[in-house]
Amino acid sequence: MRIIKEINHELFRITFFHWNGKYLIKLEQGDLEQTFKVDEFDILNPNELDNLLSDKFLNNAMQRFRAMNEDLTRALENI
Repeated sequence: MRIIKEINHELFRITFFHWNGKYLIKLEQGDLEQTFKVDEFDILNPNELDNLLSDKFLNNAMQRFRAMNEDLTRALENI
């Protein structure tokens, strides 16, 4: 797996990887992470990966992180 690029966004740490015919976009926030896989044939130039990070995409990711955190918190309370 090869790291293509890292971005320290104000809300996330974003890492782009190239691996096994796919580009992986990993968003991390604290102990949580989300990974998106994009077939390398869907992106002509790896520099285009940044175009996927629209405000809507990142806002939706933030909502998922909140839901993930709530789910984990509830699960830990039941241990």
